[in-house]
Amino acid sequence: MKTAIFKLLIFLFMGVFTTHSQNPDPHGSAESAITGIISTKINNDTMFDINVFAKDYAQAWCSQKPESVASFYAENGSLTINSGTSAVGRTAIAQSAKAFMDAFPDDMIVAFDKLVKTPKGTEFHWTLTGTNTGLNGTGKKVNISGFELWQIDENGLIKESQGTFDAEEYSRQIKYGVND
Repeated sequence: MKTAIFKLLIFLFMGVFTTHSQNPDPHGSAESAITGIISTKINNDTMFDINVFAKDYAQAWCSQKPESVASFYAENGSLTINSGTSAVGRTAIAQSAKAFMDAFPDDMIVAFDKLVKTPKGTEFHWTLTGTNTGLNGTGKKVNISGFELWQIDENGLIKESQGTFDAEEYSRQIKYGVND
């Protein structure tokens, strides 16, 4: 009896592995290999878990690799921060990410706080913490929250992101620190 149960478990595991290998997560997350099975479809053959996507995206911001952030965007995707000029395309998006990474080269953490579904898209809420030690840095600690309003394309990539945070409070913290 134990052998039959063991064989059934191996068969089920292999079925999960085979299903995932046929429908790869565009972001390569090991966690997605498991959770993608119960996710929603983004096209006819690929499963997508937006929560795993958001966790992986936050980790990309922490990586000090701007290209990792850009990889979450469609080839011609866009990132707009506080109604500024849009960064269009992965190269421009990587440059926008690099600006933040350069300002916080030692300890920048972008935490994934929550996702909120709205009629306009999905809001990715985040909190950035770090010490401004980059070139011309102030050495002050920053703790600022905001969100990005995402439009996700049929391939599970961000086609448009509208980022928002309190720029005045961010500037104050860069100058005086989070606790001052």
